[in-house]
Amino acid sequence: MIGDDTEAELRRLKIQRTMKDVQSERDYRNIPINKVGIKGLRYPVTVLDRNKGHQYTVASINMYVDLPHECKGTHMSRFVELLHLFRPKLSLKTFSDILTQMKSHLNAESAHIEVTFPFFIEKQAPVSESPGLMDYTCRFIGSVNSRCKVDLVSEVVVPVSSVCPCSREISECGAHNQRGKVYLSTRFKKFIWIEDMVELVENAASCDVYSVLKRSDEKYVTEKGFTNPKFVEDIARDIALGLQEDKNITWYAVGVENYESIHNHNAYAFITSGEEPSL
Repeated sequence: MIGDDTEAELRRLKIQRTMKDVQSERDYRNIPINKVGIKGLRYPVTVLDRNKGHQYTVASINMYVDLPHECKGTHMSRFVELLHLFRPKLSLKTFSDILTQMKSHLNAESAHIEVTFPFFIEKQAPVSESPGLMDYTCRFIGSVNSRCKVDLVSEVVVPVSSVCPCSREISECGAHNQRGKVYLSTRFKKFIWIEDMVELVENAASCDVYSVLKRSDEKYVTEKGFTNPKFVEDIARDIALGLQEDKNITWYAVGVENYESIHNHNAYAFITSGEEPSL
């Protein structure tokens, strides 16, 4: 006798066979699509943490493949199914495997994935040593082309503070300061820690930003920034210099944006080590 579960599965397969698969039909407009897939999927992921081994967070995920001119549509559900298979191991280290499986699973020539997530680092205040959590927006981007060449990019967004050197030089007392953000993208030969990139950026600022500050800490960060004034140009160049000294980094792009406290505009500087590598 056939069990209830087996009968249910047979009914499901029968229904599936009789349902029309519209997206697998041929398209006659003769226009290929560069990227098609899913965007903005919120999903729990595990990322590597230098001090704790790993960290659980929630990511926003985009997944795309190319679509030939003769195909009407891709199979959207397969993206999520594939992602679920890698859920326990979704990290920068597994991106190559994910991309290869995407190509194979969706019969594509190229595949792309973008994973954006908050990464938390415990950071002590500089004087009182009061602990607090700082969150940094991170993004992993991966692509694979028809020749199976894989391209990986790691991005971090780091808040910083800066004091204007010009304001300090011309003022009898004080100088205007502001908070800003640094956008750092890197390509590399071997794995790099998120924490290392964050530290590189924070060390290049007038002073880094904290989540918890007591009065003694506020005095410290105010005076540190005042004695270490920097333009956005200075911050961008100092970060670029640190990246150039790292033989593991093969390409980088640095963008620094200051939210000016006395102007009705932001200050911005950008440096890249070269053109975007082509796949």
